[in-house]
Amino acid sequence: MSQAHRTVSIIIPTYNRSDFLSFTLESCINQTYSKDHYEIIVADNNSTDNTKAVVEEWKAKSGVPIKYVLETRQGAHYARNTSAKLSQSEILYFTDDDMIADKNLLKNIVKIFDLDYNIAVVGGKVLPKWEFDPPEWLEKYFKNGALSLIEKSEKLIIASYDIGIYSCHQAMLRSVLIECGGFNPDIEKDKLIGNGETGLNIKILDAGYNFAYTDEAVSHHVIPKTRMTQKYLNHRFGNQANSDSFTTFRRNENSKKVLLKLILFSHIPNFFKYLTNSVYKKMTNKDMWRLDRVYSYYFFNKIKADYKFATDESLRMHAVKYSYMD
Repeated sequence: MSQAHRTVSIIIPTYNRSDFLSFTLESCINQTYSKDHYEIIVADNNSTDNTKAVVEEWKAKSGVPIKYVLETRQGAHYARNTSAKLSQSEILYFTDDDMIADKNLLKNIVKIFDLDYNIAVVGGKVLPKWEFDPPEWLEKYFKNGALSLIEKSEKLIIASYDIGIYSCHQAMLRSVLIECGGFNPDIEKDKLIGNGETGLNIKILDAGYNFAYTDEAVSHHVIPKTRMTQKYLNHRFGNQANSDSFTTFRRNENSKKVLLKLILFSHIPNFFKYLTNSVYKKMTNKDMWRLDRVYSYYFFNKIKADYKFATDESLRMHAVKYSYMD
């Protein structure tokens, strides 16, 4: 089917970021894609600021239909799943409330589905939009997935394996999302306890579909000063550990005995190794201490996450569900 006939829903989960949201909405409204072939769905995830008023203001002056949805279950992936069910479009494009889309993003990401190759998911380039000049060490070690940034050397990739696509810049066929049970919810308060788009991506690949990346579909991720700190990155890697434990448990359904062995013989030794290395390198003025420090947080959280899987039956049951579209 030609892209001119494909309908798209841009889905934006948001939580207390009304100022950023305005920039995101403006960039989504100003797409070069045919205005009568796409809509915007803003999923308010319990915001206490003026998010709804901002959406209504843009709705009144937008040439693109905008829908406001309230999702009271906390977590961006609950908001994404709810919005996907409400959509009637063929393609869903997921972004975040701190992203600014290039004006040709939709046009360039949708045309990749026309290549066929059983493509169900398409991602693209995510470049940083720094609020302030970043410290040298941040660009040196963390200008990557730690800040949800993607910039590959290839112009086009089509693959039957995970090529690293994040839900802040991810298009997919709605029918495939429904078939594969939606995003796996990942947030409980401010902690990652699930595996979000990673879990959905695994289900889509297991169902036999392909992924694609195009460097022509570009979005910019706003990086505020609060994310340019060691504290933020420690927290980010700790959350990644929770997600990885969830992914591993879903894949293997490890016994309690296996999980405890992993904690004792892998996670605890790695935690002390990276913590010790970070202290030594910091004392000797080697900036690589920052990498070791985040990995010490990673393995500390792996200890806690796998212990919870070993002892919490309700979490074990939650982790093995296939569909989270309820």
